[in-house]
Order: sequence, then structure tokens, then C-alpha cells
Amino acid sequence: MKGASTLIKAIKPIAQSALLVVGITMVCFGALRGEADAVLAKAIRLCLECIGIG
Repeated sequence: MKGASTLIKAIKPIAQSALLVVGITMVCFGALRGEADAVLAKAIRLCLECIGIG
């Protein structure tokens, strides 16, 4: 069991770094496609519906 624990401790930072890079890449790709405007428009519409104006 000690070998498995050591292996997990060695792989964990690599996996975290890889997931961080993938996440940042996806956010940048979405921003370049203009998805931020669509998300903001949907958020505004949702808030107005909750208040009862929309």
C-alpha cells in the first residue's frame, strides 16, 4: 500500500496542473468565440424574471 500512496502523491500535482491548463484554455476559447456576451445576456434575463420584471 505504501507504493500506491507514493504514486498518488507523485501524480496529483501533475493532474492538477493539467486540469488547470485545460480549464484556462477552455475559458479563453469561449471568450474568443464571444460566449461571454451570451452568458451575460442570459444572466440578465434570468435576474429580471426572478424579480418579476421580465
